[in-house]
Amino acid sequence: MTDTKQVLLTMALQQFVCSFTLVIIFLCKECGSKPGNSSSIITGQDATPGSWPSYAAIVIVGFQFGGSLINDQWVLTAASFIPLDTLTEWVPTVYLGGYNLSGSNPNQVNRTVENIICHPEFDFTTLENNICLLKLSAPVNFTDYIQPIYLPSENSTFNNECSSWIIGLVYNSDGTFTKTLQEAKVPIVENNECKGIFQGSYPKITENMICAGDNDSCLFTYGAPLMTKRKSVWLQSGVLSVSACGAFPSVFTRVSPYQKWISDTVTGTAPKFFTFTSPDNSTSPTTM
Repeated sequence: MTDTKQVLLTMALQQFVCSFTLVIIFLCKECGSKPGNSSSIITGQDATPGSWPSYAAIVIVGFQFGGSLINDQWVLTAASFIPLDTLTEWVPTVYLGGYNLSGSNPNQVNRTVENIICHPEFDFTTLENNICLLKLSAPVNFTDYIQPIYLPSENSTFNNECSSWIIGLVYNSDGTFTKTLQEAKVPIVENNECKGIFQGSYPKITENMICAGDNDSCLFTYGAPLMTKRKSVWLQSGVLSVSACGAFPSVFTRVSPYQKWISDTVTGTAPKFFTFTSPDNSTSPTTM
């Protein structure tokens, strides 16, 4: 790639990231959040190395996005993670088993991306069907630090206040990333309640979305996985689409409606799907 093309691509990426960051800032100001003096406006916490072995960091020209490993050669992320017209100029690199941006990662491996298949009905303006699959250039070996995540089947239900975790890197207020992988425990917000919260705001909440979060979910990188646990099984209930804060929950693409599309698209070992049913003592189920 020539220096001129690299500069143009970097500018395009910066414009793309900034456009989404402006949406986040608008939502935060709407709910009256108080700006701090610190460079960090995130209240998540450092994840323990190896605690989220399915997490995938997707890197393009220094910009980072989130994803998750679903078999030995495929990663699930958001379709909006990057303007698709720039991908002919730069191949994303996926890092697995890593933890620290600035330190040693002895358990980390990386792969370039061989193929990108986003949902054919993804709508950038509404963020409907904001889901994408990346095929890695070669399979990875599973270790204690690299493992695929279970996915929810189509008939899964996630009740209001059901505890989940969002995993990924986060943006600081100065535009930099946190140096270590972050985790934040967040409650699921039932879809009807979420529709009311976002009434008149962006995006319009649909049944293909799931809402979760509070102040702890601000500014996680796009594509970050939402993880939910039932008994001893962790699965990925959502893919981060809009990162919000304060009175606004974050909005995720709900994974369960896309079971057939994922199964039909992924080659090699089939991803593992699991029917998730929230505990009976939770309130108002949010389905699909």
